[in-house]
Amino acid sequence: MRIALYGYGKMGKAIEQAAKARGHEIALRIGTASAGTPPTGCDIAIEFSKPETALANVELCLRAKVPVVVGTTGWYDRMNDLRAMVTDTGGSVLWASNFSIGVNLFFRVNRMLAGLMDQQPGYKAHIDEIHHIHKQDAPSGTAITLARDIDLKTRRYSGWELKGQEQVPVAGNAPAPALAPSTPVPIFSERTGEVPGKHAVSWTSGNDRIVITHEAFDRTGFAQGAIVAAEWLKGRKGLFTMDDVLDAQV
Repeated sequence: MRIALYGYGKMGKAIEQAAKARGHEIALRIGTASAGTPPTGCDIAIEFSKPETALANVELCLRAKVPVVVGTTGWYDRMNDLRAMVTDTGGSVLWASNFSIGVNLFFRVNRMLAGLMDQQPGYKAHIDEIHHIHKQDAPSGTAITLARDIDLKTRRYSGWELKGQEQVPVAGNAPAPALAPSTPVPIFSERTGEVPGKHAVSWTSGNDRIVITHEAFDRTGFAQGAIVAAEWLKGRKGLFTMDDVLDAQV
């Protein structure tokens, strides 16, 4: 495949290496200086830029009839805009808060555990996430996805709350019916050093604690997952997530 890469920071460079390892070509590298460049002659685009430019890049690609894989986070309050773009253009987009195969398996374990905990009111949930100091959004898109899935699988949680800040509801998530008032899932975010990413979901009672954790050692897993997603998306139409990719691998 000939790939247009929107965003050429550390993640973009890791994607370039992963693409070459799988026999693909990075035909365009679009950074700040070349913003607005259409993906002419490319088979697919991969978007890892900034929250404020992500949807403009996606629309540019969709208008050019080029499928897009979107890894940028921090724009999810505009998900309805993305759906409208895909419908209007008849194009294809695959988005994920995290493209690592391991993280997406972690998401599934989180949903399973949250469903079990719905019947165990003595346990309370919280999420801890750590990323490098260059990450612009807090909490991370991965942490928000974990909280959203706890929200979907339990009756006593609704939305999420960043430690020390007001509750921010998860876009598109109506609170589930509850016997008692629902509360947001607490998220504790830390930015330090060059940590690629570590996420932990804890369920704590007065007697014990259950913790599930995913820790990335480098950016390679994220980059490889983005290329796998791009390979899967080519030739398909519609709006997809990494769940669709994993389901196809079963």
